[in-house]
Amino acid sequence: MQPAEKGAKHFTGTLVLPVKQARFHADTIVATSLEVADRNAAEALRGARVFVAREHFPKTEDGEFYWVDLMGLNVVNREGVALGVVKDLMATGPQTVLVLGYEQDGKEQERLIPFVDAYVDSVDLAGRKIVADWQPDY
Repeated sequence: MQPAEKGAKHFTGTLVLPVKQARFHADTIVATSLEVADRNAAEALRGARVFVAREHFPKTEDGEFYWVDLMGLNVVNREGVALGVVKDLMATGPQTVLVLGYEQDGKEQERLIPFVDAYVDSVDLAGRKIVADWQPDY
Protein backbone atom coordinates (compact mmCIF):
# COMPACT_ATOMS: atom_id res chain seq x y z
CA MET A 1 0.00 0.00 0.00
CA GLN A 2 1.36 3.38 -0.92
CA PRO A 3 0.29 6.79 0.32
CA ALA A 4 -2.24 8.66 -1.77
CA GLU A 5 -0.77 10.99 -4.34
CA LYS A 6 -1.75 14.63 -4.55
CA GLY A 7 -5.23 14.87 -6.02
CA ALA A 8 -6.04 11.20 -5.40
CA LYS A 9 -9.63 10.22 -4.76
CA HIS A 10 -11.04 7.61 -2.41
CA PHE A 11 -12.73 4.71 -4.14
CA THR A 12 -15.23 2.33 -2.65
CA GLY A 13 -16.50 -0.93 -4.00
CA THR A 14 -15.15 -2.97 -6.86
CA LEU A 15 -15.40 -2.38 -10.57
CA VAL A 16 -14.49 -5.20 -12.94
CA LEU A 17 -13.11 -3.93 -16.22
CA PRO A 18 -12.12 -6.43 -18.89
CA VAL A 19 -8.78 -5.44 -20.40
CA LYS A 20 -8.79 -4.91 -24.16
CA GLN A 21 -5.03 -4.37 -24.42
CA ALA A 22 -2.12 -3.52 -22.13
CA ARG A 23 1.50 -2.45 -22.57
CA PHE A 24 4.43 -1.34 -20.48
CA HIS A 25 5.19 2.39 -20.45
CA ALA A 26 8.21 3.53 -18.41
CA ASP A 27 7.73 1.88 -15.00
CA THR A 28 3.99 1.33 -15.24
CA ILE A 29 1.39 -0.50 -17.29
CA VAL A 30 -1.05 1.31 -19.55
CA ALA A 31 -4.26 -0.58 -20.25
CA THR A 32 -7.42 0.06 -22.22
CA SER A 33 -10.89 -1.31 -21.62
CA LEU A 34 -13.94 -1.21 -23.86
CA GLU A 35 -15.92 0.00 -20.84
CA VAL A 36 -13.82 3.16 -20.42
CA ALA A 37 -15.06 5.21 -23.33
CA ASP A 38 -12.80 8.27 -23.31
CA ARG A 39 -10.02 10.18 -21.59
CA ASN A 40 -12.40 11.79 -19.06
CA ALA A 41 -13.68 8.38 -17.98
CA ALA A 42 -10.09 7.17 -17.65
CA GLU A 43 -9.07 10.25 -15.62
CA ALA A 44 -11.90 9.51 -13.19
CA LEU A 45 -10.15 6.21 -12.42
CA ARG A 46 -6.74 7.78 -11.70
CA GLY A 47 -5.41 6.50 -8.40
CA ALA A 48 -7.65 3.43 -8.32
CA ARG A 49 -5.99 0.17 -7.35
CA VAL A 50 -5.72 -2.49 -10.00
CA PHE A 51 -5.83 -6.14 -9.06
CA VAL A 52 -4.69 -9.03 -11.21
CA ALA A 53 -5.51 -12.67 -10.50
CA ARG A 54 -2.43 -14.58 -9.36
CA GLU A 55 -2.68 -17.03 -12.26
CA HIS A 56 -2.11 -14.12 -14.65
CA PHE A 57 1.15 -12.98 -13.02
CA PRO A 58 4.18 -13.40 -15.28
CA LYS A 59 6.77 -15.90 -14.07
CA THR A 60 9.58 -14.35 -12.03
CA GLU A 61 13.24 -14.90 -12.77
CA ASP A 62 15.65 -16.15 -10.10
CA GLY A 63 16.15 -13.38 -7.56
CA GLU A 64 12.94 -11.58 -8.56
CA PHE A 65 9.97 -11.33 -6.22
CA TYR A 66 6.51 -9.87 -6.24
CA TRP A 67 6.04 -7.38 -3.43
CA VAL A 68 2.91 -9.17 -2.29
CA ASP A 69 5.03 -12.28 -1.66
CA LEU A 70 7.43 -10.37 0.60
CA MET A 71 4.70 -8.92 2.82
CA GLY A 72 4.65 -10.56 6.25
CA LEU A 73 8.08 -12.21 5.93
CA ASN A 74 10.26 -12.20 9.03
CA VAL A 75 13.60 -10.43 8.60
CA VAL A 76 16.64 -11.49 10.61
CA ASN A 77 20.27 -10.48 10.37
CA ARG A 78 23.22 -12.81 9.76
CA GLU A 79 23.45 -13.51 13.49
CA GLY A 80 19.78 -14.53 13.60
CA VAL A 81 18.63 -11.40 15.46
CA ALA A 82 15.03 -10.51 14.55
CA LEU A 83 14.82 -7.14 12.79
CA GLY A 84 11.09 -7.07 12.14
CA VAL A 85 8.36 -8.14 9.74
CA VAL A 86 7.92 -6.74 6.23
CA LYS A 87 4.84 -4.53 6.43
CA ASP A 88 5.39 -2.50 3.26
CA LEU A 89 7.81 -1.75 0.44
CA MET A 90 8.72 1.62 -1.04
CA ALA A 91 9.93 2.37 -4.53
CA THR A 92 12.47 5.14 -4.05
CA GLY A 93 13.59 5.41 -7.66
CA PRO A 94 16.92 3.65 -7.88
CA GLN A 95 15.98 0.89 -5.43
CA THR A 96 13.20 -0.69 -3.44
CA VAL A 97 13.20 -0.37 0.35
CA LEU A 98 11.76 -2.89 2.80
CA VAL A 99 9.64 -1.27 5.51
CA LEU A 100 9.80 -3.45 8.61
CA GLY A 101 7.55 -3.21 11.62
CA TYR A 102 8.88 -4.15 15.04
CA GLU A 103 8.16 -3.37 18.67
CA GLN A 104 10.58 -1.61 21.00
CA ASP A 105 9.79 -0.54 24.55
CA GLY A 106 6.12 -1.31 23.93
CA LYS A 107 5.90 0.98 20.90
CA GLU A 108 5.53 0.10 17.23
CA GLN A 109 8.59 1.16 15.26
CA GLU A 110 9.69 1.06 11.63
CA ARG A 111 13.02 0.03 10.18
CA LEU A 112 14.01 0.68 6.55
CA ILE A 113 16.37 -1.67 4.71
CA PRO A 114 17.31 -1.24 1.05
CA PHE A 115 16.19 -4.34 -0.86
CA VAL A 116 19.47 -4.75 -2.75
CA ASP A 117 22.06 -7.52 -2.89
CA ALA A 118 24.50 -5.50 -0.78
CA TYR A 119 22.16 -5.83 2.23
CA VAL A 120 19.83 -8.74 1.49
CA ASP A 121 21.60 -12.10 1.64
CA SER A 122 18.65 -14.39 0.99
CA VAL A 123 14.89 -14.57 0.58
CA ASP A 124 13.19 -17.82 1.54
CA LEU A 125 9.55 -17.54 0.51
CA ALA A 126 8.69 -21.08 1.66
CA GLY A 127 10.36 -20.48 5.02
CA ARG A 128 8.85 -16.96 5.24
CA LYS A 129 12.26 -15.41 6.05
CA ILE A 130 14.68 -12.81 4.72
CA VAL A 131 18.29 -12.70 5.93
CA ALA A 132 19.92 -9.27 5.80
CA ASP A 133 23.37 -7.84 6.48
CA TRP A 134 21.93 -5.30 8.92
CA GLN A 135 22.16 -4.53 12.60
CA PRO A 136 19.32 -3.50 14.92
CA ASP A 137 21.06 -0.23 15.82
CA TYR A 138 21.50 1.03 12.25
